[in-house]
Amino acid sequence: MAQTVFDKIWSEHVVSSDAGFPDTLYIDAHLINKITSLAAFEGLRKRQIPVYRPKQTSVITDKNQHIPLSELARFQLDMLNRNCNDFNLNKIERLRFDQLFPYVSYPGQTIVCDKQFSDILGALGSIAIGISELHVEQVLATQCMLIHKPKRMKIEVNGKLAKGLEAKDINHYLLSEIAADGANGYFIEYAGDTILNLDIEGRMTICKMSREIGALGGLIAPDEKTFAFIQKNCTMMETVNKDIAYQSELFSDDRAVFDEVLEFDAEDIGIGNYGIGLSKLMQSKSNLQNTGMIAFDTSAILSGYNDTDYLLSRLENIEEFEHSKDYKIFNED
Repeated sequence: MAQTVFDKIWSEHVVSSDAGFPDTLYIDAHLINKITSLAAFEGLRKRQIPVYRPKQTSVITDKNQHIPLSELARFQLDMLNRNCNDFNLNKIERLRFDQLFPYVSYPGQTIVCDKQFSDILGALGSIAIGISELHVEQVLATQCMLIHKPKRMKIEVNGKLAKGLEAKDINHYLLSEIAADGANGYFIEYAGDTILNLDIEGRMTICKMSREIGALGGLIAPDEKTFAFIQKNCTMMETVNKDIAYQSELFSDDRAVFDEVLEFDAEDIGIGNYGIGLSKLMQSKSNLQNTGMIAFDTSAILSGYNDTDYLLSRLENIEEFEHSKDYKIFNED
């Protein structure tokens, strides 16, 4: 059966899926910071359980901590340091977030982190999702999260950009055409020769727009540029090389069906700021009929059951999944 690249990655990471319930999605890499992790760690303490997969958890700290901090920021930093010590987690110092992702991202991966930074990670062909404290606790406790599968959208831009235009100009144009909530309820694949002709930094810029138009996230299918970038920058080459057969299939099949396809011509993109115009998405008759039905529900509350407790009750299934997918590379002693 023909699949989109999103469907291929998602299906490889579903531990369990039951009609009417969120999927139990396995997470390859979890990035946490001082802001969204405090309540999650307290949840682990109350349950007296460890971080389930510490080697798949990266704690992100600001490099320049000598800058004077507010009382709240200082408290958050102190608690983060305490949590790292108590739960045996290593910290990664950073200058900019985009310098991190060669350490934690590679094609075909599922990644969760702060919503502010999730979009950029899709440039290497991964499903990156911004999460709140509710999901942070789930992932720390079980390396999984409960989430409904979003709809799939394809945004395709073809043609040659005018001289002097770059990725940010594509973004301005797409924002004007799709509007701020035009992709609400979707995960986007960016495609077309205009997009694929961009360098990796340009692709990051494109993916970074995803949440600005309401999407859960966005990705670009990996190609030769992607793997050349990874070969040069990624510190996880053993893992990347191990999955090369799987990654070679990470493209949307010719007959793959998207829930929505938006096509644009690069010749229509010009210099300057665009006003927010009518969304081409909203011009679709089918979507005019279903506009109120595509809102993405980021909560995954099961009636009468705490999410984290539900996942903890399924640890045996999660361990079986890890064994079947050979996740030992992350957690070997």
